Amino acid sequence: MSNITFTMIKPTAVANGHTGAILQKINEGGFRIVALKKLRLSKQEAETFYAVHKERPFYGELTDFMSSGAIIAAVLERNNAVSDYRKLIGATNPADAEKGTIRNLFATDIQANAVHGSDSDENAIIESNFFFSEKERF
Repeated sequence: MSNITFTMIKPTAVANGHTGAILQKINEGGFRIVALKKLRLSKQEAETFYAVHKERPFYGELTDFMSSGAIIAAVLERNNAVSDYRKLIGATNPADAEKGTIRNLFATDIQANAVHGSDSDENAIIESNFFFSEKERF
């Protein structure tokens, strides 16, 4: 089990002004923010990041959406980071997300589901390294 996970606050949640409230939920969930930055992904960067989904029918829409506006990228730390963060954010489809989870509170639909969260310890490392060098982590 890893002590880190990776998250992105997605463009719609950033545009709707939910960044502060989402970061507060992360802090209240016992996570320490190791690295944080606001940026806008290019279409190519979004395609590279989501390459694992390249053959899926939603890939084009996903990469268009993720490059449509500012995102917040962050590395989070805590014991059992990946599984505990996935519990905090809730189901991918906000209609199925438990009450009080980040996606239940801030998502607008299955694509604009407020946040990305790593799905494994291995992907947490890969995704964190995509956005942050070691010298950017504290």
